[in-house]
Parts: sequence; structure tokens; C-alpha cells
Amino acid sequence: MAEILRIDKWLWTMRLFKTRTIATEECKKGRIVVGGTAVKPSFAVTVGMEVQVKRPPIIYTYRIIELTQNRVGAKELTRYMIDMTPQSELKLLEDIKLATSGVRDRGTGRPTKKERREIDEFLDS
Repeated sequence: MAEILRIDKWLWTMRLFKTRTIATEECKKGRIVVGGTAVKPSFAVTVGMEVQVKRPPIIYTYRIIELTQNRVGAKELTRYMIDMTPQSELKLLEDIKLATSGVRDRGTGRPTKKERREIDEFLDS
């Protein structure tokens, strides 16, 4: 168990980013915020800090409970951090998903299974 840890490594161990390199790039872009200030990848985090991760259009907020040097399994995340993201942010994400899902004018893009069956029936007859 560590007392301090680099933020890029913490982001990776908590499965917020697939690789440590991606976590480092996000820090450099200013999308990782601690205490209202964008931080560098070498910023040291400690227990009790709140970290904000900007993934447009949402800002996720996490509180650190415990630190570890190793990548954590998805089921164990609640032992190491608390997701404090406001419900309004999560609702925004759901609204965006609903707005973009299933929107396709008939005849544009790839045919659906139903349209493919209709095409095959037409060509066979």
C-alpha cells in the first residue's frame, strides 16, 4: 500500500484509462483536475483527494479512499475510490445516448436485417 502515487498511475490502476500513456496524455491536455487546478502527470495524489476527470461532455468526480501500486479488478474499485459524479452529469450522458441511438433515415447507411430480407425476396422473385 502506497502513501502517495502519481496521478497518471492512479488513473490507470483505477481503470479510468486503458493505458498509463493515455492517462498521461489526458493530464497534459488539462482534462484531469485536482482542487480546481489542471495537474501534470507527475502530480502526487494522496488518500482523501477529489479528482475530476473531464470526458466531454461530462465531468466525473472521484474521491480516493485507498492507494495501490497495482491495477485493480473492476469489482474491487469501490474499496479504493468513491464515484461522486453528480446525477445531473450522468443524466446528461443518458440523454445524449438516447438522442443519438436509432436515428437513421430509411434508405441511408447499411440495410437492417429486415431491409436485407426484403431486398433478397425482391431479387429472388
